[in-house]
Amino acid sequence: MSDTPKPDQFSTLTELLEATGSKLRLYDMGRRIQRVSRLQFIKFERYEIAWPAPLARHAWLALLQTGSANDEPVIWFLKLPLDEQGKLVQAARDYFVQRLAEVWALNKTQESNIPDALKDNPFVFKPREERMAAFHAKVSVDLKQPVSNFHAHAKEYFSGEAGWEQWQFVGYQGIADVAARFAENNNTSLITKAVPQLPAEPLTALCHCLENEEIPLPIAKALLERLQHTMDSGQPDIALVTALIRGISGTVSRTTLASMFERVMQQTAAQHVDVLTAVAGRAWNLLTDEEMAVTYLSRLANNSAGQEVFNAVMRDLLAIPALRNHLLSAAKNADIEQQMQIFQKSLREERKPDTSAT
Repeated sequence: MSDTPKPDQFSTLTELLEATGSKLRLYDMGRRIQRVSRLQFIKFERYEIAWPAPLARHAWLALLQTGSANDEPVIWFLKLPLDEQGKLVQAARDYFVQRLAEVWALNKTQESNIPDALKDNPFVFKPREERMAAFHAKVSVDLKQPVSNFHAHAKEYFSGEAGWEQWQFVGYQGIADVAARFAENNNTSLITKAVPQLPAEPLTALCHCLENEEIPLPIAKALLERLQHTMDSGQPDIALVTALIRGISGTVSRTTLASMFERVMQQTAAQHVDVLTAVAGRAWNLLTDEEMAVTYLSRLANNSAGQEVFNAVMRDLLAIPALRNHLLSAAKNADIEQQMQIFQKSLREERKPDTSAT
């Protein structure tokens, strides 16, 4: 990469990082790992737009800097706080830029280990190992890099040749690679045929990777059939139900996604916290449909853990700009008046100024 710029000359993170001569790729690491366009991020930095899919009132980001062919990519994982409108708290971004400026001033060159120097920064986070595997798989596809050494073994496993019980020897990175490359080398057919046969553990791992992809209809249908089969059992495995919801959430078929929602909401499993949070966390787009939103809110109001979970999920969903008006409208038509009153009271309590020190 080129010579180090003078960071204090820049007001945005985009300008600062691109001034090094590197190319910048951005990924949302929150509800789903997906590319974010440069223009969208610039508008977000300029306070022109809200973050489209916040999680816990933050924008969770991976910033990937690439330079010449001989340079190793530099990856930043940042969680930037959002205000009540879902827009960037610019003071947090400015603080991070200033910290970066200080590190560069100390180290003189960008080739120093900047991520390590910023590891105590409150806006830096480390993704879980399974999220890192899915992220690396996606990046390797985007950058047209060779697949990992784990891919071949995982693909062999999903073919069924080694036996379905041999999943303990399959690396998570290999599963992520197969999921991210479903369009290559007949992987779609491979995954579709494997889904009915897979034990719960490897199927769960596969679903957690597929949730980041726009999966084709054959895979989505196979997952939906496995979900129905799981729910039809006397005591369904809630962890597997949750994983299948997450796996189906990335389908390009709205009809399949709606069918998944309707089937799940008809089951007593829909009162389980993990099931409800899986829908909210991965299939939130369905809730722009008022009928589905009413159904969901009714189930949420009667969840197995009570008002505390209702408050937490509502707070999270209302922070999504595209959902807020739909949910507030649906709340008026759902039989949840008592729960909403308690929730709104909790919001008012949160907004009260702290006078304990006065």
